Amino acid sequence: MDARLSRPSKPVGRTRLLSPCGRQCAICRHWTRQPICADCLRHYAQPSIRCWTCATRLPPSLSSTAEPRCGRCLQQAPPLDRCIAALDYGFPWDGLLQQFKFHVQLELGACLVDQLDQALCTAQATRPTYVLPIPLTPERLRERGYNQSYELARRLARRHQLKCEPDLLLRVRHTEQQARLSLQERAANVRRAFAIEPRRAKELHGQHIAVLDDVMTSGATLFETARVLRQAGAAQVQAWVLARTPEPDQP
Repeated sequence: MDARLSRPSKPVGRTRLLSPCGRQCAICRHWTRQPICADCLRHYAQPSIRCWTCATRLPPSLSSTAEPRCGRCLQQAPPLDRCIAALDYGFPWDGLLQQFKFHVQLELGACLVDQLDQALCTAQATRPTYVLPIPLTPERLRERGYNQSYELARRLARRHQLKCEPDLLLRVRHTEQQARLSLQERAANVRRAFAIEPRRAKELHGQHIAVLDDVMTSGATLFETARVLRQAGAAQVQAWVLARTPEPDQP
């Protein structure tokens, strides 16, 4: 089996038949046959040079560097072998992700997964054994009705015939929403918040894991889950995220 992800040769799943009128683009509201039109994707989904281990955007001058890293990761490497982000968390993706995450706009899922899939293929992401979504607490899952990270992970795993196990990585402690906290408070908020399902921990030994989340800001959640997975014996841990919040000094 190829150790790199590649695009499936055929679409997976059923093809939805659209009416001749199509639908309105979720961004510009022009009529299109896809949730987001081709013009908006060309304008708002341009790839960026990103740090190898935290996916923060880097200057184009580093485009020829084999494994570019930001200054922060050079000083203190995160517990990740690779971190890949598809988009910047800014207009229009921040609003679309809010709709997807909090307002049950699950029809956006396929288009969002397309963006992440394209980024993974461009980055030649190493093929993992498992794709694990960042879990929610049972309370938050009941409140929201679904886990947005699992909605993305299961679609992506199905395309590439990967194992997606939503109950292997557990959130064992209720935490404040990271978006409400300062960057300094986020690491403490998620410390010891995750664990491996004890009856299945042996499955992870020596395996290559990709942890998937919708948005990455400080990286605290992904770094904490990576530490837990490494303690369980995972050989490699990647982070795959749909959108990465730009640094404060980045436009």
